[in-house]
Amino acid sequence: MKLTRISGGDPDCRTDDCPTVYRTDKPKTLAVQGYIVEHTTPEGEAVVSIPEDVLREAMRALGW
Repeated sequence: MKLTRISGGDPDCRTDDCPTVYRTDKPKTLAVQGYIVEHTTPEGEAVVSIPEDVLREAMRALGW
C-alpha cells in the first residue's frame, strides 16, 4: 500500500515521522500512525493515539 503523508509531526518525536496521517492508494482510505494504546481489538487491528492538532491538520489538508 502506498502512503502519502498529509499531516503530522510531534515535537517530542525524535525522527519527525510520528504521529502522522497518510492518504493511501486505496480510494477513500487514510492510514494513521500513532502511539499504541492498550486496548483489546480484533486480530489485525490496533488502537493508536494522535494529538488533536495532527488530525485537524489532516482535515485542512483534505479540504474537510
